[in-house]
Amino acid sequence: MNSPQDTATSASLWRDRRFVRFWAGQSVSQFGDRISELALPLIAVAALNASAGQVAWLTALAWAPNLLAVVLGAWVDQHVGRRRLMIISDLVRAGVLLTLPAAHLFGSVTFLQLYAVALLTGAAAVLFNTAYPPFFAHLVPRSSYVDANSKLSASRSASFVVGPAVGGALVQLLTAPVAVIADALSFLASALLLRPIRVEEPAAGTDGPAGPPLLGRVREGLAFVVRHPVLAAGLGCATTLNFFTFAAGTNLIVLFAVRDLGLSAGIVGLAFGIGSTGALVGAVIAPKVSRRIGVGRSIAVGAVLFPAPIALVAAASGPGWAGAAVLGAAEFLSGVGVMLFDVNLNSLQAAVIPDGMRSRVAGTYGTVNYGMRPIGALVGGGLATVIGLRATLITAAVGGALSLLWLLPSPVLRIRSLASAQAQAPAAAPAPAPVSDPAPVRAGTSDDPAPAELQVP
Repeated sequence: MNSPQDTATSASLWRDRRFVRFWAGQSVSQFGDRISELALPLIAVAALNASAGQVAWLTALAWAPNLLAVVLGAWVDQHVGRRRLMIISDLVRAGVLLTLPAAHLFGSVTFLQLYAVALLTGAAAVLFNTAYPPFFAHLVPRSSYVDANSKLSASRSASFVVGPAVGGALVQLLTAPVAVIADALSFLASALLLRPIRVEEPAAGTDGPAGPPLLGRVREGLAFVVRHPVLAAGLGCATTLNFFTFAAGTNLIVLFAVRDLGLSAGIVGLAFGIGSTGALVGAVIAPKVSRRIGVGRSIAVGAVLFPAPIALVAAASGPGWAGAAVLGAAEFLSGVGVMLFDVNLNSLQAAVIPDGMRSRVAGTYGTVNYGMRPIGALVGGGLATVIGLRATLITAAVGGALSLLWLLPSPVLRIRSLASAQAQAPAAAPAPAPVSDPAPVRAGTSDDPAPAELQVP
């Protein structure tokens, strides 16, 4: 039986005050994140004279909490008030970040503190991401999932275009520890904007107090994903993409551009900026592409278009201007591809996951996808040492494009719209049924641990 969400006529999301409030909070937070992504390593390098290994540990600790996302997702599914958990996550990140300018004021910033900040903010982000899917699913009418994800992804992509420049200016004017205040304030803004939003969320875990223990629910979440024809194919595809795109990685592409193509740092930065505009374009056109060729085929196009242009970079040669043009074009196409993949896959997941499983599925995706990223990076570094940069980039492009093979035998390619998703791809195993059938409520975004940021991403 369809819920009111499924049958409601979707008005423009910009007329939905709750969606606009949520979108504004997430957009501000995304711009703040771009500042911290620049400021934290600069504190380590400039203020603490960090080595490459110490900077690598800073990155690793920020990602490490994702390895426990599957457990946290099982815990979140058993608790009410997902919005409250999201607000707590924002407040924790704001408070932890503010310790850096406070320590800077007394000249006592240390590596231990930086590592703690990276670990705690990473853990709070995992909490936010696992609480997000059930909130989003009952905030947006099903017919508006793609549109909502498109709008949220567009603002995130815009933050990558503008954010680094703003962050660099703030760091130069205020120093890196003080610039972090801007990110802390962005989390406070997100929490304040989330606070008045009311969404009729489903009750917590339908299993009740006598249900399986935490690890039992973890196993249920893993089994549900593996047995579900759409979710299993999506996870396999996204994980393969993460492995190979991180095997190429921004660092190896930059190294190739500078060493083999002879490009300056400024030109490389410009090319990556062009790539960010590609992601913005991809986020905007994703709903139109999905309406034209279908949700499933849009995911497939993105799965190929995201990694394949890496081969263009590897094939580049000739004068510097030619190499710069190829790098910019490749980054632009990859940006379009990753958004076609993310927006449509995130929306499809929101359409087919039952309420009682949303956070568990998000945790499973987060653990597998983000856990694969450091592995891919290590393998890529090893390959580059053995077979060279150019061959490694080509391997990553081909391997990433082959992620399409996960989708071919699945029902995904046959799914044209979210309305038909459940009928075409029923769950292979029963899951807890929704406890309530909420009325249509406003829209939000899907920044679930999907890959991109697969949360690709």
